[in-house]
Amino acid sequence: MKKSNLLFAAVLAFLMLTGCSNNNENNNEAAVANAVSFDEVLATRRSVRSYDATKTISEAEVRELLVATQEAPSWANQQPSKYYVAMSPEKVEAVSNLVGERNKQNIAGAPVGKSGFFRGEQTNEVGDGWGAYDNGLSNAYFILKARAKGFDTLIMGMRDSDALRTLFNIPENEAIMAVISLGYRSGEPRQPEHRPLEEVVEFF
Repeated sequence: MKKSNLLFAAVLAFLMLTGCSNNNENNNEAAVANAVSFDEVLATRRSVRSYDATKTISEAEVRELLVATQEAPSWANQQPSKYYVAMSPEKVEAVSNLVGERNKQNIAGAPVGKSGFFRGEQTNEVGDGWGAYDNGLSNAYFILKARAKGFDTLIMGMRDSDALRTLFNIPENEAIMAVISLGYRSGEPRQPEHRPLEEVVEFF
Protein backbone atom coordinates (compact mmCIF):
# COMPACT_ATOMS: atom_id res chain seq x y z
CA MET A 1 0.00 0.00 0.00
CA LYS A 2 1.45 3.36 -0.98
CA LYS A 3 1.38 5.88 1.81
CA SER A 4 0.11 8.58 -0.53
CA ASN A 5 -3.03 6.53 -1.25
CA LEU A 6 -4.08 5.85 2.35
CA LEU A 7 -7.62 7.03 3.10
CA PHE A 8 -9.51 6.90 6.38
CA ALA A 9 -12.99 5.42 6.71
CA ALA A 10 -15.60 5.34 9.44
CA VAL A 11 -18.60 3.03 9.46
CA LEU A 12 -21.76 4.64 10.79
CA ALA A 13 -24.11 2.12 12.33
CA PHE A 14 -27.35 3.96 12.84
CA LEU A 15 -29.97 2.71 15.23
CA MET A 16 -32.82 2.85 12.76
CA LEU A 17 -35.37 0.66 14.49
CA THR A 18 -39.13 1.02 14.20
CA GLY A 19 -40.64 4.17 15.57
CA CYS A 20 -43.28 6.79 14.94
CA SER A 21 -42.32 9.43 12.39
CA ASN A 22 -44.70 11.92 14.01
CA ASN A 23 -42.73 11.61 17.22
CA ASN A 24 -39.58 12.43 15.28
CA GLU A 25 -41.21 15.50 13.78
CA ASN A 26 -42.22 16.63 17.25
CA ASN A 27 -38.70 15.96 18.52
CA ASN A 28 -37.21 18.03 15.69
CA GLU A 29 -39.62 20.89 16.30
CA ALA A 30 -38.73 20.82 19.98
CA ALA A 31 -35.03 20.79 19.14
CA VAL A 32 -35.43 23.88 16.95
CA ALA A 33 -37.49 25.63 19.62
CA ASN A 34 -34.91 24.79 22.27
CA ALA A 35 -31.72 25.47 20.33
CA VAL A 36 -28.71 24.90 22.55
CA SER A 37 -25.47 26.83 22.76
CA PHE A 38 -22.14 25.32 21.75
CA ASP A 39 -21.13 25.18 25.41
CA GLU A 40 -24.26 23.14 26.14
CA VAL A 41 -23.41 20.77 23.29
CA LEU A 42 -19.95 20.22 24.78
CA ALA A 43 -21.31 19.81 28.29
CA THR A 44 -24.05 17.32 27.40
CA ARG A 45 -22.29 15.15 24.81
CA ARG A 46 -21.64 11.66 26.13
CA SER A 47 -20.49 8.32 24.80
CA VAL A 48 -23.94 6.77 25.08
CA ARG A 49 -24.26 3.04 25.70
CA SER A 50 -28.03 2.75 26.09
CA TYR A 51 -30.41 3.80 23.30
CA ASP A 52 -34.15 4.32 22.93
CA ALA A 53 -35.26 1.80 20.29
CA THR A 54 -38.65 3.50 19.84
CA LYS A 55 -37.15 6.56 18.10
CA THR A 56 -35.79 6.70 14.58
CA ILE A 57 -33.55 9.01 12.56
CA SER A 58 -34.22 9.80 8.92
CA GLU A 59 -31.75 9.69 6.04
CA ALA A 60 -32.22 13.44 5.59
CA GLU A 61 -31.13 14.01 9.20
CA VAL A 62 -28.11 11.77 8.71
CA ARG A 63 -27.15 13.69 5.58
CA GLU A 64 -27.32 16.94 7.55
CA LEU A 65 -24.82 15.54 10.05
CA LEU A 66 -22.50 14.37 7.28
CA VAL A 67 -22.62 17.78 5.59
CA ALA A 68 -21.35 19.21 8.89
CA THR A 69 -18.30 16.91 8.75
CA GLN A 70 -17.31 18.57 5.49
CA GLU A 71 -16.67 21.78 7.42
CA ALA A 72 -13.91 20.06 9.41
CA PRO A 73 -10.39 21.25 8.57
CA SER A 74 -8.00 18.87 6.82
CA TRP A 75 -4.44 19.04 5.57
CA ALA A 76 -4.38 21.13 2.36
CA ASN A 77 -8.14 20.50 2.16
CA GLN A 78 -7.46 16.88 1.18
CA GLN A 79 -10.62 15.71 3.02
CA PRO A 80 -9.33 12.17 3.72
CA SER A 81 -12.41 10.90 5.58
CA LYS A 82 -15.10 8.70 4.05
CA TYR A 83 -18.24 7.34 5.70
CA TYR A 84 -20.06 4.07 5.07
CA VAL A 85 -23.61 4.30 6.38
CA ALA A 86 -25.60 1.30 7.62
CA MET A 87 -29.28 2.22 7.76
CA SER A 88 -31.22 -0.89 6.77
CA PRO A 89 -32.08 -3.23 9.68
CA GLU A 90 -30.04 -5.97 8.01
CA LYS A 91 -26.89 -3.86 7.71
CA VAL A 92 -27.25 -2.44 11.22
CA GLU A 93 -27.59 -5.96 12.62
CA ALA A 94 -24.58 -7.11 10.59
CA VAL A 95 -22.44 -4.26 11.92
CA SER A 96 -23.58 -4.87 15.50
CA ASN A 97 -22.23 -8.40 15.20
CA LEU A 98 -18.80 -7.10 14.18
CA VAL A 99 -17.99 -4.68 17.01
CA GLY A 100 -17.51 -7.14 19.89
CA GLU A 101 -20.05 -8.49 22.35
CA ARG A 102 -19.78 -5.58 24.77
CA ASN A 103 -20.22 -2.94 22.08
CA LYS A 104 -23.11 -4.95 20.63
CA GLN A 105 -24.86 -4.70 24.00
CA ASN A 106 -24.00 -1.00 24.28
CA ILE A 107 -25.62 -0.11 20.95
CA ALA A 108 -28.59 -2.49 21.10
CA GLY A 109 -31.75 -0.63 20.06
CA ALA A 110 -29.92 1.64 18.42
CA PRO A 111 -12.07 10.10 2.55
CA VAL A 112 -10.57 10.78 -0.31
CA GLY A 113 -7.07 12.25 -0.23
CA LYS A 114 -3.56 11.90 1.13
CA SER A 115 -3.32 13.96 4.27
CA GLY A 116 0.20 14.82 5.38
CA PHE A 117 1.43 15.19 1.80
CA PHE A 118 1.80 18.30 -0.33
CA ARG A 119 2.30 18.11 -4.09
CA GLY A 120 3.05 14.41 -3.73
CA GLU A 121 5.76 14.84 -1.09
CA GLN A 122 5.56 13.92 2.59
CA THR A 123 5.40 17.21 4.46
CA ASN A 124 6.51 16.16 7.94
CA GLU A 125 7.55 13.06 9.85
CA VAL A 126 3.94 12.01 10.47
CA GLY A 127 3.21 11.63 6.76
CA ASP A 128 0.05 9.62 6.13
CA GLY A 129 -0.49 9.33 9.85
CA TRP A 130 -1.78 12.89 9.71
CA GLY A 131 -4.87 11.55 7.98
CA ALA A 132 -5.90 9.90 11.26
CA TYR A 133 -5.77 13.35 12.87
CA ASP A 134 -7.99 14.76 10.13
CA ASN A 135 -10.35 11.80 10.47
CA GLY A 136 -10.64 12.50 14.19
CA LEU A 137 -11.59 16.11 13.46
CA SER A 138 -14.22 14.95 10.99
CA ASN A 139 -15.63 12.49 13.53
CA ALA A 140 -15.65 15.22 16.18
CA TYR A 141 -17.73 17.49 13.94
CA PHE A 142 -20.11 14.60 13.36
CA ILE A 143 -20.69 13.77 17.02
CA LEU A 144 -20.99 17.42 18.07
CA LYS A 145 -23.48 18.21 15.30
CA ALA A 146 -25.39 15.07 16.30
CA ARG A 147 -25.60 16.27 19.90
CA ALA A 148 -26.72 19.74 18.77
CA LYS A 149 -29.59 18.01 16.95
CA GLY A 150 -30.53 16.03 20.07
CA PHE A 151 -28.91 12.75 19.00
CA ASP A 152 -26.30 10.65 20.75
CA THR A 153 -23.28 8.67 19.59
CA LEU A 154 -20.70 6.09 20.57
CA ILE A 155 -17.35 5.80 18.78
CA MET A 156 -16.11 2.21 18.83
CA GLY A 157 -12.54 1.23 18.09
CA MET A 158 -13.00 -2.51 18.69
CA ARG A 159 -14.34 -4.12 15.52
CA ASP A 160 -13.68 -6.82 12.94
CA SER A 161 -12.21 -4.62 10.22
CA ASP A 162 -11.80 -7.46 7.71
CA ALA A 163 -15.48 -8.42 7.97
CA LEU A 164 -16.55 -4.75 7.78
CA ARG A 165 -14.40 -4.32 4.68
CA THR A 166 -16.24 -7.22 3.07
CA LEU A 167 -19.69 -6.10 4.24
CA PHE A 168 -19.32 -2.60 2.74
CA ASN A 169 -16.90 -3.46 -0.07
CA ILE A 170 -14.32 -1.05 1.37
CA PRO A 171 -11.17 -0.78 -0.81
CA GLU A 172 -7.83 -1.94 0.58
CA ASN A 173 -6.40 1.58 0.38
CA GLU A 174 -8.87 2.81 3.02
CA ALA A 175 -7.97 2.30 6.68
CA ILE A 176 -11.05 1.59 8.82
CA MET A 177 -10.70 3.83 11.84
CA ALA A 178 -13.92 3.47 13.83
CA VAL A 179 -17.55 2.45 13.97
CA ILE A 180 -19.95 5.14 15.20
CA SER A 181 -23.45 4.43 16.47
CA LEU A 182 -26.16 7.09 16.29
CA GLY A 183 -29.45 7.20 18.16
CA TYR A 184 -31.33 8.72 21.09
CA ARG A 185 -30.15 8.18 24.65
CA SER A 186 -32.27 6.06 26.95
CA GLY A 187 -31.93 7.76 30.31
CA GLU A 188 -29.24 10.18 31.38
CA PRO A 189 -25.67 8.87 31.09
CA ARG A 190 -23.20 9.41 33.91
CA GLN A 191 -21.03 12.52 33.89
CA PRO A 192 -17.42 11.31 33.58
CA GLU A 193 -14.75 12.73 35.86
CA HIS A 194 -12.16 14.82 34.05
CA ARG A 195 -8.52 15.09 34.95
CA PRO A 196 -7.54 18.43 36.55
CA LEU A 197 -6.59 20.99 33.93
CA GLU A 198 -3.14 21.31 35.52
CA GLU A 199 -2.41 17.69 34.53
CA VAL A 200 -3.09 18.20 30.84
CA VAL A 201 -1.90 21.78 30.22
CA GLU A 202 1.38 23.59 30.66
CA PHE A 203 1.71 27.33 30.17
CA PHE A 204 5.05 28.92 29.24
